[in-house]
Amino acid sequence: MPQNEYIEESIRRHGRRMDHAERKRKREARQVHKDAEFAQKVHGLKAKLYNKKRHSEKIQMKKTLKMHDEKNAKQKTDDAVPEGAVPAYLLDREGQQRAKVLSNMLKQKRKEKAGKWNVPLPKVRGIAEDEMFKVVKTGKSKSKAWKRMVTKPTFVGDGFTRKPPKYERFIRPMALRYKKANVTHPELKATFQLPIIGVKKNPQSPMYTQLGVLTKGTIIEVNVAELGLVTTGGKVLWGKYAQITNNPENDGCINALLLV
Repeated sequence: MPQNEYIEESIRRHGRRMDHAERKRKREARQVHKDAEFAQKVHGLKAKLYNKKRHSEKIQMKKTLKMHDEKNAKQKTDDAVPEGAVPAYLLDREGQQRAKVLSNMLKQKRKEKAGKWNVPLPKVRGIAEDEMFKVVKTGKSKSKAWKRMVTKPTFVGDGFTRKPPKYERFIRPMALRYKKANVTHPELKATFQLPIIGVKKNPQSPMYTQLGVLTKGTIIEVNVAELGLVTTGGKVLWGKYAQITNNPENDGCINALLLV
């Protein structure tokens, strides 16, 4: 067992204190007052940063509340029609039943979320760091080992300029840089060679996304201007996402499936 996990080990063996839940609740209740006290005392640049953070938190909270806001809706029902004599001014009305309905915004969000992660390859094999990077030893006696060479294909933009070799931590070899991908349209059943705009998400790690590493399952953005795709509003689509379906380091090319 690692030395720093003795607290977790104790909890597993003996459980928590009897009053743990109560203490936790009180600590959370006190935190609000502590935050308020800090907000009143803080000044200068710290105050600016803190206020900016709180502002974004409040906006997010309001959006969440608005999204989950339920509103009253009237629905027509047959069984709600009153029996017996009805006044003249109610004769043209049908029976109505009040019900709580979710706002359209929330319904739309749920629809988007359901279709957002519908990708051809939902799961991919994890890649270890020693497979992804090769340690490059530097210094007069080759004793420094802080540099890493990326051993997988990468994408760098057109305006990319390397850092001076002395300060460059991650080296992306020229021979493993790609600018185009063979993208297949699932509905047209046709393949096009399209320029890559950027790397949207690498499922392995956010760092690999930042470095532009292209592995199996990576979501890339490609330029689809030459395909002539248009939106429902009539606007021409320029960039669209595609998922890499092969291992580029083995095949020497990038094959991807367009996400439509």
